[in-house]
Amino acid sequence: QVQLAESGGGFVQPGGSLRLSCAASGRTVSTGAIGWFHQAPEKEREFVSAIRWSDSNTFYSRSVRGRFIISRDRAKNTVYLDLNSLKPEDTAVYYCAHTGGRPSMSTLTSRQGYDVWGQGTQVTVSS
Repeated sequence: QVQLAESGGGFVQPGGSLRLSCAASGRTVSTGAIGWFHQAPEKEREFVSAIRWSDSNTFYSRSVRGRFIISRDRAKNTVYLDLNSLKPEDTAVYYCAHTGGRPSMSTLTSRQGYDVWGQGTQVTVSS
């Protein structure tokens, strides 16, 4: 089974950028998708972005589309999430997760669609 580890979180001022990494280990990711979710204090974990392995299609929530970019490096078995034009409301713990098979868009954007999760990395946007 694949294991996931996030890194790259930190403290940044509004308008700044960060790059988050999701490194997969245990086995090479070859199917399914990797998704990113975030969870602010006392709020539900919400979908942010996903990349599907079969066709490289990318998906974004409305709140981050145009600001965040998801990408992957097959050789490194790693998915990246570039966070740009950050806002205070982006402050949250960011998690990456894996789902197998041939996930539909509804599966990709749902927390329940994923079965392996990383530990999360904190992103704080504040002046």
